[in-house]
Amino acid sequence: MKNISTLLLCTCMSFLSLSSFSQNNDVPPVNEPDYNKPKLFASYPDRIPVDLATISQFFAASTGAAIDVNIDAGSSFRIAGSVVSVVSKYDNRIRSVVIRSSNFTGATFSISRILLDDGSIKYTGRLISRQYGDVYELQNISNHFVLVKRAYYDIVNE
Repeated sequence: MKNISTLLLCTCMSFLSLSSFSQNNDVPPVNEPDYNKPKLFASYPDRIPVDLATISQFFAASTGAAIDVNIDAGSSFRIAGSVVSVVSKYDNRIRSVVIRSSNFTGATFSISRILLDDGSIKYTGRLISRQYGDVYELQNISNHFVLVKRAYYDIVNE
């Protein structure tokens, strides 16, 4: 008798789960990208060289410090703002700095210095704002650091 009641209960549960409407969802679970966002860096070139000495200055700053430097001696591209975060992890092998920009509305410049096992140093960083459709990403191209302009949705998935 126990087997029959268990079988009957399983059958009822199966029919109830087949007839439920919880799986019908007409709204997609992700946001559609807005490719019509305005461009923050439209008047700047696609590639901007970066001086390593300038990058090193950022890692010496403390939280709340004001930053106002040209990113390269031959460039008029300027980063101005205040340091909002300085983090060091893994025995100072990774050090990250976040700068809230005052000359690019709503943008933050985040940069990290990573000490690799072979003793070399790798830098990564982005100048990004959620309100705009373009981003600058720090890349190492032929042993020269360059800010490369990219589209926001090439980097961020919403």
